[in-house]
Amino acid sequence: MERKQFELGDVVQMKKQHPCGTNEMEIIRMGMDIRIKCVGCKHSVLIPRAKFEKNLKKVLRSKADEGLNEGESANGISSN
Repeated sequence: MERKQFELGDVVQMKKQHPCGTNEMEIIRMGMDIRIKCVGCKHSVLIPRAKFEKNLKKVLRSKADEGLNEGESANGISSN
């Protein structure tokens, strides 16, 4: 089974939703433990990497993709 790729700043979907009703979490710290922040209520949770990888369903929005889009628009503005 292939390991899912995720980076700092990505918004991910977990297998179980947060008690506030949102299932979108943003990765705000990475290491042996991973800190994720609920997009809905802004509550943050620190969980071990192994448990995070087990409970990760999919990456919804990647920070790297958003950075490319912002960079393109900034280049367009500065060239005018």
